[in-house]
Amino acid sequence: MTAWRHDLHRHPEAGFEEHRTAAFVAETLRGLGLEVVEGVGGTGVVGTLRRGTGNRAVALRADMDALRITEATGLPHASATPGRMHACGHDGHTVMLLGAAELLATEGGFDGTVRFLFQPAEEWGQGALAMLDDGLLERFPFDEVYGLHNMPGLPVGHAETRPGAIMSAEDIFEITLTGQGGHASRPDWGREVMVPACALVLELQTIVARRLAPSETAVVSVTELLTDGTRNALPGTARVLGDCRSFAPETSQQIEAEMRRIAEGIALTHGIETRVDYRREFIPTLNDPDLAAQALEAAAGVSTRAALRPEPMTGSEDFARFLAHVPGCFLFIGNGEDSAPLHAPTYDFADAALPHGAALHAAIVRKRLPTG
Repeated sequence: MTAWRHDLHRHPEAGFEEHRTAAFVAETLRGLGLEVVEGVGGTGVVGTLRRGTGNRAVALRADMDALRITEATGLPHASATPGRMHACGHDGHTVMLLGAAELLATEGGFDGTVRFLFQPAEEWGQGALAMLDDGLLERFPFDEVYGLHNMPGLPVGHAETRPGAIMSAEDIFEITLTGQGGHASRPDWGREVMVPACALVLELQTIVARRLAPSETAVVSVTELLTDGTRNALPGTARVLGDCRSFAPETSQQIEAEMRRIAEGIALTHGIETRVDYRREFIPTLNDPDLAAQALEAAAGVSTRAALRPEPMTGSEDFARFLAHVPGCFLFIGNGEDSAPLHAPTYDFADAALPHGAALHAAIVRKRLPTG
């Protein structure tokens, strides 16, 4: 498993570009005797393993894509592709699921059907949708679905999940301010947009602080401010970009409404025009309460510690798209207390977590598709 992961880590591929990764996955699954279909949702792979006479099916999912980040680990297995890096551990996720396929194919211990879903383009929030749009549920039906994600800071061998919301929705926005640029020495001759843009950035921070109920968990983050100005020219166009996190559709809708009100008010005050582009990229990841409890019970048999996570994360995950159609559970497993953060150029998946993740996948299958 370590050799597999190091090979995948050296050859990272971004969303919908995972051709080499998908070919490796398909070849490995076929070598284990599974039925394999490639090209699901573009570059996705689905493997099917049947044992016994049971008519129920459980799906296990792993994401395969890398990030557009230049690696800075200096490790022997570091990325050999400039500007691409497995900085979120999807190489490890892929290998853990391959390891689970080997365990279940060689040892059995379940009665029914297991679907192994190797998904493209999770980082874009488009891969799960692409597989669903390609008829995943109709072509490869399953009753439940489970996924794992590594967690820096959590000790290797530990597992966590929770019922209900475990990860947030992510909305992205772009607000364009348009006025009339001009010479920096005479701002009165135009309607420059730098001051309004700065006011907008500050005012957006009041949405969570002053417009949402204190009991609501939400984040509004401005991540970019781009203009067409230069050192001695006031800009006539500015773009303010960022993202928002929330756990309820009503909260997302309120954030958008407040954002539009603020942008229009600032535009009116400064005599400029505005356009707000607000898009919902990820929906909240909502675990089935009963299946979350079942998954924790399965984890307790193979983990050093299996615990209930007290609070959800404000990160997002497109595994949520599967949970919108089929009940299931998303879990976190430890990547080590000294792990670099996810999406950092110094991050690396912990090889010691590979057998734990494979065993956890298999344990969930055996609990949900029992032989007796």
